[in-house]
Amino acid sequence: MIRKIWQKMNDTSLVKQIAVGILLGILLAALIPDWVASVAILGTLFVNALKAVAPVLVFVLVMSALATKPASASSNMKPIIILYIVSTFLASLTAVAVSFLYPVELSLQVTNAQLTPPSNITEVIRTVVLNVVDNPIHALLNANYIGILAWSVVLGLALRHAGSATKEVVKDLADVITRLVQWVLRFAPIGIFGLVASTIAESGFSVLLGYVRLLGLLLTSFFFVALVLNPLLAYLKMRRNPYPLVLLTLRESGLYAFFTRSSAANIPVNLNLCRKLGLNEDTYSVSIPLGASINMSGAAITIAILTLAATHTLGISVDFGTAFLLCVISAIGACGASGVAGGSLMLIPLACSLFGINNDIAMQVVGVGFIIGVLQDSCETALNSSSDVLFTAVAEYDAVRRHEA
Repeated sequence: MIRKIWQKMNDTSLVKQIAVGILLGILLAALIPDWVASVAILGTLFVNALKAVAPVLVFVLVMSALATKPASASSNMKPIIILYIVSTFLASLTAVAVSFLYPVELSLQVTNAQLTPPSNITEVIRTVVLNVVDNPIHALLNANYIGILAWSVVLGLALRHAGSATKEVVKDLADVITRLVQWVLRFAPIGIFGLVASTIAESGFSVLLGYVRLLGLLLTSFFFVALVLNPLLAYLKMRRNPYPLVLLTLRESGLYAFFTRSSAANIPVNLNLCRKLGLNEDTYSVSIPLGASINMSGAAITIAILTLAATHTLGISVDFGTAFLLCVISAIGACGASGVAGGSLMLIPLACSLFGINNDIAMQVVGVGFIIGVLQDSCETALNSSSDVLFTAVAEYDAVRRHEA
């Protein structure tokens, strides 16, 4: 019986399961509030499982991405990589700007003892520097995400000089951790059911309005980057109307990615689209898989907006210097968000640590992210994946233009 139920869950889309979990949580809180206390433990267990696996996930994925990246690439990869990096940073900058213009608050359970916000950018930088040189084991045990990120980058770069067998072991380890996270995420519908029911029971149905506002902020940022920022970058690079190409990539790549919710799963679609566009196979065969790992504008937006929503909720003042540092951390952290559905949400604690927001509170923010993830993750992936093809094509068209000139 249990095996049949598990098989049925595996055969059903996780998006549909999460939607059902949200609906059941709302109905339980509205119709049978006395039962909410009994199911609240489900949300707590899910959040605790995420807290347990997130530090290892960040450490292994970033280290593996750097260690297994090809040491050499053709010269025409350079402009594509630059476009990937610039667009991801500008996306995080957009998200920060939008969050200041339209601040959104969340419903979080927090005590004053859990909150130690920095008073200024100097304190932020001091904390970052001290966390960077933290003992790696201590960083993992205490969820010091700045230290985890620093050590994963250093080890990843060092492992690039290791033998192929060692790199293969690192890649296999990343695959194992990814599979472990996927197992945890299979229980997301049950956990979200408990989270939604307990949150509504404690804060009332007004909390749902906050979720709608947060989702609206995210979707607005996604569409702005896809339809304004990316076309602007494309125009500045190839000096011609970018919208036919932008709309083509959104239709032929973004639509598939919206439903698969995985940049990795959309790689074959993107390779085929590049082939249809007549691009250089030697270039796109490298740039598309690479883009699925490091071209993460949507992830940077998600990390920045949810982190700032947490700071607005907790009344933490964010100055210009700290906001800029958040843009950098969001862009860097987004590169480690690949390989897992909802992976960008797992990088939120890294950004929250800049503001003295501890892991317990940060994981509540992650839980909110999963609640709105039915649309958020689909649109995020569509933006990420479609821009892989866009920037690959833009770089090649620019090279042709320069050659003809």
